[in-house]
Amino acid sequence: MDVVLLFPGQGSQKPGMAKDLAHTSPAARQVFDVVDRTLGVPLSTLAFQGPEEQLTETKNAQPALLAHGAAVWAMTKDQLAPHVRAAAGHSLGEFTAYHAAGALSLSDAATLVRRRGELMYESGLERPGAMAAILGLEEAKVEEACRRASVDGAVVVPANYNTPEQLVISGEIAAVERAMELAKELGAKRAVRLKVSGAFHSPLMEVARDGLRDELTKASFSAPTFPVFCNVDARPVTDVGEARRLLLEQLTSPVRWTDVVRALVTTYPAALFVEMGPGNVLTTLTKRIAAGVKTAASGTAAEVNQLLGMVS
Repeated sequence: MDVVLLFPGQGSQKPGMAKDLAHTSPAARQVFDVVDRTLGVPLSTLAFQGPEEQLTETKNAQPALLAHGAAVWAMTKDQLAPHVRAAAGHSLGEFTAYHAAGALSLSDAATLVRRRGELMYESGLERPGAMAAILGLEEAKVEEACRRASVDGAVVVPANYNTPEQLVISGEIAAVERAMELAKELGAKRAVRLKVSGAFHSPLMEVARDGLRDELTKASFSAPTFPVFCNVDARPVTDVGEARRLLLEQLTSPVRWTDVVRALVTTYPAALFVEMGPGNVLTTLTKRIAAGVKTAASGTAAEVNQLLGMVS
């Protein structure tokens, strides 16, 4: 059986995440111990117990999600690795995908995403922005709303192409609000502001590029053992230089998840798509993009056991 790994991004975190994994699996517990030691903060306590407000902070949510995905991979790697053909991650999840592919050590990955979260938060303070989900409107019309709303020097752009009719826009607050109204005029079912600390995946994140570039340069990368389909252009990446370049480019570019899923399904049409992390956001999106695809969530101990029973 072919397997494709999927790793969720920010927003999937919640108090209690991975607690049962660490309780039942020494391999999972070790992942959180390594991340705690690397960052010098009790991230595992935040993940397992909260408080939610603190866990949701970008600098905490990103390494917590990395640790959860890495913990599931540590529990399943021996059995799954021979079947894995490729991986992908949504925004932050792309870093977890590179860890699973052997390109980044757990310590380097944790350090990178912690700093990435700090830089993104600091960028939001320096250039305040907003994000909004646009539901029930095709891509071309969302792009039109963003173009028409980007006036008087303010900018708003598509940030996440999650499904053909579920997009997230990002940019300066006034421009986002204009784009939300224009999207409704163009036929959107809903336009909902998101609770985020900045305009992620937009030009407003440009101020974080130098800092992230420095962190990516310091991190020790190896060639991934299986391709990671990247957010920027949905291509499979196996080269270290390309991995670094595209992880930096991702900061200010939209997450083209619809294209990523279509590319993966075209390349591996019979694969089982396994989401490694809390919840089932990515498996739900994947099924909306490619209705016939086989999926499995594996964020809890029970789900991991079920997954291992499927891949034997």
